[in-house]
Amino acid sequence: MVVLVTDMDILVTGATGFVGRRLVPALVAAGHDVSVLVRDLERYDPPPEVTVFEGDVLKPGSFEAALSEIDIAYYLIHSMEAGAGFQARDKLAAENFAGAAGKAGVERVVYLSGLGVDGDNLSAHLRSRRDVEHTLATGEYALTVLRAAVIIGDGSVSFRIIRQLASRLPVMITPRWINTRSQPIAISDTIAYLVGVIDVPETAGETYEIGGPDVLQYRDILIETSRALSGRKPIIIPVPVLTPRLSAYWVDIVTDVPAEVAYPLIDGMASEVVVTDDRIRELIPIELTSFKTAVRRAIEAMREGK
Repeated sequence: MVVLVTDMDILVTGATGFVGRRLVPALVAAGHDVSVLVRDLERYDPPPEVTVFEGDVLKPGSFEAALSEIDIAYYLIHSMEAGAGFQARDKLAAENFAGAAGKAGVERVVYLSGLGVDGDNLSAHLRSRRDVEHTLATGEYALTVLRAAVIIGDGSVSFRIIRQLASRLPVMITPRWINTRSQPIAISDTIAYLVGVIDVPETAGETYEIGGPDVLQYRDILIETSRALSGRKPIIIPVPVLTPRLSAYWVDIVTDVPAEVAYPLIDGMASEVVVTDDRIRELIPIELTSFKTAVRRAIEAMREGK
C-alpha cells in the first residue's frame, strides 16, 4: 500500500532534461518543496514555487549549496549528448555529487538508469549507467535505482531517432538489432514511478526495473510509430553486415541526431532490454500505458509544440 508523504525538501538535478522537465512539476503537484540545480539560470524557466540553484557537478564548490537541508535528491545527470568522453565525465560527476550529498546529510538519492542485463558485453551507454550506479552507491545515503529501456515521449533522444526514421524512410535497410526485443515505457509512467518510490520506504536502497505493458521487437516499434505518424507501414529489410557503428552514421544522415550520440544508443540495441524483475508493480500499482497510446501522445505533444 502506498502512503503519500508530502512536504519533503527535494532537489532535482538535470531539471532541464527530458525527464527532469516533467518530474519537477509532478513533485510540486505532490506537495513537496522542490529545488533544482541547473548549469545556466538564464536558460531555465522554473515552475512557480521552485527554488533554483546554479552550479555544475563537474566543478566542486559550485553546486554544494543546493544540497543544504535536502531530504531527497534526484540524480538525472548524464553527458552523452556532449559527445566523446561521456563515460569519464559521468563517473566524475557522480563521484562529486555522492561525496557532497553525503556531507550535506541527504537521506536518499534516486537515480534513473538504463535497463539491461549486466555482463561484459554491455554497450558503452549502459556500462556508463552502471558505473554511475556503483559510484552513487558509495555515498552516505540510501540509493534507489530505477532502470528503464526506451522512454517514449516528445524530447527523448531514443524516441527522436525512432520517430525520424519512421517518418523519413518508407523503405529501411536495417541491421540485425531490428529483431531485438525491448520493453519501452511511457514518460508519464516513468514519472509516476519516480514520484512514487519516495512514498514507499522499502524502496530505499533497492534497484528496480521499470517497463510498459508491451514487449516488442524494434521492428514493431518502428512500424507502429510509422503508422501513428502517417498511417503507412514501412518496408524493413534487415542486413546482417550493417554494424552498429555503420548504422549510427546512417542515422546521422537520415535524422538530426549526431553520430556520436546515436552510436552509444544504437550499440545498446543489440542487447535485449526486457524487465525480468517486476517487484515494483506491487509496490507502486499504476495503470501502465500501452506503447500505441504512448507513441500517439508523444506525437501529439510534438505537433502541438509542448
